[in-house]
Amino acid sequence: MLYSFRRCPYAMRARMALLASGIAYEHREVVLRDKPAAMLAASPKGTVPVLVPADGAVVDESIDIMRWALSQNDPEDWLARADTPLVMQFDAAFKHHLDRYKYSERHDVDPLVHRAAGLAMLTDIGERLADRDYLGGAARGFSDIAIFPFVRQFAGVDAAWFAEHAPRRVREWLGKLVGSPLFDRAMVKIARWDETAH
Repeated sequence: MLYSFRRCPYAMRARMALLASGIAYEHREVVLRDKPAAMLAASPKGTVPVLVPADGAVVDESIDIMRWALSQNDPEDWLARADTPLVMQFDAAFKHHLDRYKYSERHDVDPLVHRAAGLAMLTDIGERLADRDYLGGAARGFSDIAIFPFVRQFAGVDAAWFAEHAPRRVREWLGKLVGSPLFDRAMVKIARWDETAH
């Protein structure tokens, strides 16, 4: 079973990997301000996603959920196109700048400084995409799915600015991933899981 929250980028990439793997799972949609006791019992840190496989072993980091799912079944060969240092760079530095660009008042910072830093990282991605459709080549892979939910969030802060200033190849890459049937499946609205009914 997977505890998830639809709009969380970490949960998005976990859901996409599970869907791509073809593994059947129970989706438990939660509300983060009212976390179910069963989820907190499985993972006391209280963040989504949380995967509880049939053997009861808890996997509560989204990258680990992706790797777990694809180690079971990887029909699109995503793991072969996993650039771990790049993913770690986006999980750390890009996420840092994204949060301060999007929530500048909360962090008491100048959002434009962090927007510029995020754009510099996207420029590097654009150079990687200069001669290929995806980060690992002609087909989407692990790195694309791990990174793009955060780029999507960055793009959404000021869509007009992003459309004008983000590298064209990055915008095209993001468009293909957001427009994919797999993303549509991962973003289907699911009613909140009712713990009392179980």
